[in-house]
Amino acid sequence: MNDETRIFTPEQEAFLRDQKIAVLATGRRDGSPQVSHILYDYDGRDLAISVKSYTAKWKNVARQPRVALLVHDGGKQLVVYGRAEAVSEDPARIELTARVFARITGEPVSVTDEFVTKMDAQQRTALRVIPETATMND
Repeated sequence: MNDETRIFTPEQEAFLRDQKIAVLATGRRDGSPQVSHILYDYDGRDLAISVKSYTAKWKNVARQPRVALLVHDGGKQLVVYGRAEAVSEDPARIELTARVFARITGEPVSVTDEFVTKMDAQQRTALRVIPETATMND
């Protein structure tokens, strides 16, 4: 990504990488907001979020991809606006979910048949958020 297309300042990017918990805002069918506390992974291009296919956030994103993500630490907060993609097909679903689980545990995730079977049993899918704009408040 070159400087002309950079969404985040170096300070914002560092903050985003240092955190792993956020609040995701999606739009309900009637247009009202729906918020969810989530864990995420940021890899410098997108944000990965592991979700279950029966949740409101999954259904909302599938219908309306515009989202906002609030990442906060005390009084410091970063709001990311972008488009989310509902990902249910492998191998992308597996890769995004493994990224999130690795971020949560701090350990690489071994993608085995057992891992995929557990994902399937839990009806795990993923959201990929492509950032478009961001604002930071201290």
